[in-house]
Amino acid sequence: MMEFNCVQFLQNKTILVTGATGFLAKVFVEKILRVQPNVKKLYLVVRASDSEAAMKRLRAEVFEKDLFKVLRENIGEENLNTLLSEKVVPVAGDISTDCFGVKDSNLRERMQKEIDIVVNVAATTNFDERYDVGLEINTFGALNVLNFAKKCVKAQLLLHVSTAYVCGEKSGLLREKPFAMEEIRNEAGHQLDINFEMDLMKKRLKELHDQDCSDEDITLSMKELGMERAKLHGWPNTYVFTKSMGEMLIGNHRESLPLVIIRPTMITSTLSEPFPGWIEGLRTVDSVIVAYGKGVLKCFLVDVNSVCDMIPVDMVANAMITATATHAGGSGVHMVYHVGSSHQNPVTFGEIHEISVRYFTKSPLRSRNGSLIAVSKVRLISTMALFSLYMTLRFKLPLQLLKLIDIIYPWRSGDKYGDKNHKINMVMRLVELYEPYVLFKGIFDDRNTKSLCANQKEDETKTSKGSMFDFDPKGINWGDYLTSVHIPGLITHVLKK
Repeated sequence: MMEFNCVQFLQNKTILVTGATGFLAKVFVEKILRVQPNVKKLYLVVRASDSEAAMKRLRAEVFEKDLFKVLRENIGEENLNTLLSEKVVPVAGDISTDCFGVKDSNLRERMQKEIDIVVNVAATTNFDERYDVGLEINTFGALNVLNFAKKCVKAQLLLHVSTAYVCGEKSGLLREKPFAMEEIRNEAGHQLDINFEMDLMKKRLKELHDQDCSDEDITLSMKELGMERAKLHGWPNTYVFTKSMGEMLIGNHRESLPLVIIRPTMITSTLSEPFPGWIEGLRTVDSVIVAYGKGVLKCFLVDVNSVCDMIPVDMVANAMITATATHAGGSGVHMVYHVGSSHQNPVTFGEIHEISVRYFTKSPLRSRNGSLIAVSKVRLISTMALFSLYMTLRFKLPLQLLKLIDIIYPWRSGDKYGDKNHKINMVMRLVELYEPYVLFKGIFDDRNTKSLCANQKEDETKTSKGSMFDFDPKGINWGDYLTSVHIPGLITHVLKK
C-alpha cells in the first residue's frame, strides 16, 4: 500500500459530496475544512430549487450547527464565512436523476472538468421506506452517481457509503467482499434481477394510480411491496435490500473507475472530534436508550448476548478520508471496508442495558413538570415468540376489557381502547423492524479496515492526542464513552432541542 498523508492529499483537491445535509456527510465536510482549509473546492449536492436555496439549506442545516463551533472559534466567524464562500459550491440536485438534474450546463461542465473525488453519502435510511423511493435513491441513485463520476475527466475515485447490514441476517464472521449479483438467489432459486424489481415497482405504482388510490394508500402499498420483495430475496427490510442492489449496480458498472465501498455499522455520536458527544436525531439504539431514560420502556425484545456493533461518526469520517487518500488513482480498485467494532472491541446489548441503568439511576431525566423520572430494570425478552406472548398477556388481554367497557359505557370521554390499541400496534411494528438487529448473530470481519488503520498510523503525522485520522475501535472504552460522551450528548443535542 502506498505511503500517504491525508492532510497533504486533501490539498488542492476538488471533492463532490452527495447527501451533504446528512449526519455523516456534515461530519466529513467539517473535518476536511478544519484540517485542510486549502482543499480546492467542495461541491455539496442538496435537494433545493436553485443554488441560492441550496446554500440557504446548507447554512441552516450544516454550517450553523454546533458541529462547526470549534472551527468557528478557531478561525472566527468572518474567516469561516470567507472560507465557505471560497471553497463551498452549493449544487441544487437530486441523485435520483441523471447528472443530479443540474439544469445549468456551465455548472455541469465545470464540475465534470474539476472534480477529483466523488463521495456518495446520499441515502434514505428508513427501514420500511416506500419501494419506489428506496429504489430511486439507494439503488439507481447510486448508479447515477457512478455515471456522473465516470463523466468527470479527472475523477480518481468514487467512495460510496453503504451499510454493514447489506449482509442481511447472516450469522458468523462476515467478510469484507463485494457482491456478486449472480450469487444472489432467493429460496426458490430465482436470481435477483434489479431491472425486474424496478419494472415491478413501476407496474404496481401505475395500478395504484389507475385505481385512484389515496396518497396514504399508495404509501402503504409501496412500503408493503418493499418489505415483501426484500424478504423474498433474503433481506430483512427495504433499506438494506435497496442499499445492497445499489452496491451490486456500481460494482457491475464501474469499469476502470477506482471504487471504495465503506460499510459502517450503527453510527453513534462523535468520540472526540470536533468535540465529544455531538449527534443529530435518535439513531437506532439511541431511541431505546432515551425511551428507557424517560421511564416509558418496560420491556424490549433483545438478546443480551448479541453484540451491538456501534461506531462513532468521527471514526467513520476518518476512515472515509483515509481510504480515499490511499486508493485515489489506483488501478483496478474495488475495495470494501467494514467500519465497526464487533470484531475488535465488542459490546453486548446486555452491557449497554447495564450501563444505561447505572447512568439514569445516578442522573435521572426530569419530566415536563420538573420531577425526577425513576427508572427500573427493563424486562428483556430474547425471542419474538416470547415477546408476542408477553405483549398479549400484559397488554392485549386488558385491552379487550377496555374495548368492552367502551362498548358498555359509550359516553365515557375519549377513545381509550383505540388510543391504547394504536400504541400497542406501534410498539409491535417497531419491534418487528428492529428484530433483525437486536437479535443479530453476525460479527463484521474488518481485516481490510484494520490494515488501512495500521498503515495510516504508521504514515500519518501524530498530534499530541495521537493520530489525526483515528478509526481504531480498540481505543474505545464503551463504559466511559456511553456514560461520559454518548448519553450526555443525546441529552444535550437531541432531547434538549
